Amino acid sequence: MDFSLSEEHLQAQKMVRDFAAKEVIPVIGEWDRKQEMNPAFLPRMAELGILGICIPVRYGGQGFDYITLGLVCEELERADTHLRVIMSVHAGLNSLSLLQWGTEEQKQRFLVPQAKGREVRRFLLDRTGRRQ
Repeated sequence: MDFSLSEEHLQAQKMVRDFAAKEVIPVIGEWDRKQEMNPAFLPRMAELGILGICIPVRYGGQGFDYITLGLVCEELERADTHLRVIMSVHAGLNSLSLLQWGTEEQKQRFLVPQAKGREVRRFLLDRTGRRQ
């Protein structure tokens, strides 16, 4: 059995590694001190196709496999745990649940915008832990 990564796996991994190295790691300390997330990260991840990496192309995603999702999460974790958590929840809990169990109407209404990064499901909490 061959466990080698494909050229597509390696290209996706490199793309996320480069994004993290050039755009996240240089500023993450500043944002951590503020206890905030850089608002530019998610739109940039959407632009790069990261948020829909394992969603089929017909639903606005990149059509990669779950190995690629794992590689993406690994590279995001290397740079910033928060980005990996967002990715895991966005893709793993939300988008992939819609893909698996959603109706076609739900996929068109919710999954397509999520895969394209136009919609990221997250709750905003104030500093007391209450939902805003």
